Amino acid sequence: MSGYDAPLASRVVVGVSGSLGSVTVLRRATALAHRLAAELWPVLAWTPPGGDPTGRRSPVADPLTGEWQRLAEHRLTSLLDDLFGEVGPGLPLHAVIVRGTPGRALLAVADREDDLLVVGAGRRGLRRAFSGRVSRQCLAHARCPVLAVPPSPLESDLTAVHRRNAWHWRMDIRGL
Repeated sequence: MSGYDAPLASRVVVGVSGSLGSVTVLRRATALAHRLAAELWPVLAWTPPGGDPTGRRSPVADPLTGEWQRLAEHRLTSLLDDLFGEVGPGLPLHAVIVRGTPGRALLAVADREDDLLVVGAGRRGLRRAFSGRVSRQCLAHARCPVLAVPPSPLESDLTAVHRRNAWHWRMDIRGL
């Protein structure tokens, strides 16, 4: 036995959005939950278009809030179905939808010291200065261990190709 024995996580809380990066993070979190014999808690945070201040000020937004909530639920359910199918992940799963910003939502759900919070580490390259805000917030304020998963090499390659194609497309339009 070592001088320091870390407690095993009872829950692996993972931030998801439906993006390719969040699929990578969810796969990593699922593998960790299996190894730790922990529950898997995928969390999708959502805010109304225009942000929460808009939702609170606009009387028109109130009837739409239920629809935005249903869309967030559908996005999370679709992601889990695509990844796990009908078989499921093979461990206890508790999908959570939270109205709010991703960082705050993840910190609110991963509120136990024996949780493990898994987040994406953000993109590399040109957008580096504007990425990773959620992971930095979680690393700075979480009450539990945090694992920041970098993007997969495939995701980085796809992002580069998309950026390059978008630039060519803009140049073609301007040349008309």
